[in-house]
Amino acid sequence: MTYRSILILSFFCFYSLVSAQHKDYKPVKFPETYSAKIDVIYKEVDGWKGRIDLYTNTTSKQPTPIVLNIHGGGWNHGEKESQTGFSTFFKNGYAVANVAYRLVDTAPAPAAIEDIRCALIYLYNNATTLNIDTSKIVIIGGSSGGHLALMAGFLENNTTFDSDCHYEGELKVAAIINKYGITDLSPLTKSKSVKRWLAKKTKDNDFIASVSPINYVTKNSPPTFTVHGDADPIVPYSQSVRLHRRLKNHGVMSEFLTIPNGKHGGFSIEERKLYSDKMWVFLKKII
Repeated sequence: MTYRSILILSFFCFYSLVSAQHKDYKPVKFPETYSAKIDVIYKEVDGWKGRIDLYTNTTSKQPTPIVLNIHGGGWNHGEKESQTGFSTFFKNGYAVANVAYRLVDTAPAPAAIEDIRCALIYLYNNATTLNIDTSKIVIIGGSSGGHLALMAGFLENNTTFDSDCHYEGELKVAAIINKYGITDLSPLTKSKSVKRWLAKKTKDNDFIASVSPINYVTKNSPPTFTVHGDADPIVPYSQSVRLHRRLKNHGVMSEFLTIPNGKHGGFSIEERKLYSDKMWVFLKKII
């Protein structure tokens, strides 16, 4: 076999592997009244293109609520295509924005925060086209996605991480759904994922504080719903306990669902139903 043949064979093996990986993800099912725009570019930086999938009801007579969904993966892996469970949001009249962001191999902290803030700003800047109500934006994420959801929502009009994107007006989300997200990085700097994401900033206490959501809680913070297993081996349960306490101390609406003996996600069917039911009771109080 010639060298050229080996190269061609290697290319097709790689292509087949990548294709197979993407075929593992089920496409998002959405109502007939909705339309889908996949891989819309919401941001470009240093050759990287931030992509977002948008499922919107442009035929609705009234602008709809929207949920901005953020995948997890320790800031080092994960894909938006793995996120497909949006049926209850569609049933409740929500549009969905499913976002990709820079993982650590592309750029370390605070790049992921900057990207999610840009995705939020993109929704604001394109609200009319998307037929969405910017007073009814919900951000949801699990694990590192929960961390990013909290950061994006708690920052509100703080533009510290908005150097790549701009919005002329007030930024405010209606609610945050935090699924076992990291709330304070300072006690977790020995974690492999945290160390990788912080990169050269692992001993910079001021920087670590600046990327920890718990430090942005104020009396004006968005209502927050948190779910966390009390036997989580990856993100300490205490992270959510402290966040809930701080939110309540500031008079912020905060609901906290503990999953007894729950691990890092992977909840049972009954536990997932309990979480979903309680989340919707929470959201319907607000929206």
